[in-house]
Amino acid sequence: MNAGGFGGRCLCGQFRFRVHADPVWVGYCHCESCRRSTGAAVATFVGVAAEHFEITAGTRAHYESSPGVRRSFCPTCGTPLSYEGERFPGEVHLYVSVLDEPGKFEPQFHVYCAEALAWLAIDDDLPRFEATTGGASAARRRD
Repeated sequence: MNAGGFGGRCLCGQFRFRVHADPVWVGYCHCESCRRSTGAAVATFVGVAAEHFEITAGTRAHYESSPGVRRSFCPTCGTPLSYEGERFPGEVHLYVSVLDEPGKFEPQFHVYCAEALAWLAIDDDLPRFEATTGGASAARRRD
């Protein structure tokens, strides 16, 4: 993917981060909660090991969108930054759009396809899952 790590920031630049390893996975999420938290038709995440995620400037604000789920955003500009859930211990799921070079991170699968918008057509051959039972990392391993 991107050997040596990668970085990213929010829209205003107050919050910056660095990931000191390659992603664990990259995938699309079609669930209603992710759509509502981003205002987009689909969310694309880059899953990283929490131990390799470093905040280099600013702080994140957090919102508990459901029990065991924390979504973070920049408290200055409101940019959605990450998803962290008890179902995915040791992982931080970063929105691909906050990465400095998002085009380098190609999705590997789709999850929560049962909740996908009927009019959204993504024409690819990636594995698709109605939901995800063991987390996105488990979904990636099933392909």
